[in-house]
Amino acid sequence: MIESLQMLKQIVFPALIATSKMLFISSFLGMIIGFVLAVAVVLTNKDGLMPNKVIFQIVDFVINIIRSFPFIILVVALIPFTRIIVGTSIGSSAAIIPLTIASAANSARLIEGNLSSVDKSLIEAAQSFGATNYQIVMKVMFKECVPDIVFSFTVILIGTLGMTAMAGTVGAGGLGSVAMIYGYQGFNDVIMYGTVCILVIIVEIIQIIGMKVYKKMSL
Repeated sequence: MIESLQMLKQIVFPALIATSKMLFISSFLGMIIGFVLAVAVVLTNKDGLMPNKVIFQIVDFVINIIRSFPFIILVVALIPFTRIIVGTSIGSSAAIIPLTIASAANSARLIEGNLSSVDKSLIEAAQSFGATNYQIVMKVMFKECVPDIVFSFTVILIGTLGMTAMAGTVGAGGLGSVAMIYGYQGFNDVIMYGTVCILVIIVEIIQIIGMKVYKKMSL
């Protein structure tokens, strides 16, 4: 028991830092990329401000393809690309690449829904006042759905946390790796369930903070 507690301090806590690094960097970058992709889809669809069938189909196809990959397969498929970017396919830094790409695709779909839900009459009113497409997107659509985007970001954070755990099983490090190597394969229940408890606590913290910000911004 004492040995397991020492392992928690020496192994699990550093893994928590690695997981946090993967989680927040990839989620933040994924949301930015996802927002750009979502705007492209919303603007270029047949009912958008700038209908363009070719661009819409290309962006929509890319998003669908990425989202159709099971994350573990995506990590393996992106190994050559990951090596080009960071020089290795192992470790938390390398895992940020597939995590960001997966997060971006998921974010794009969520934010697309958020932007598309904006009342069309507001967009028409902005157009009647001579607003540019940029102004309509940023000052009308984005402003109106900020609370929904905050909620979507909460969902993305929780989903990405699950993906960091899966990435840990293929050499990314973090809590997923600790749970598998030292917990499951090492037959150490304290480490195994200790990491599970930490992951549950992180999810609850993200959920509570996300909902509080969402409710505050919805007022």
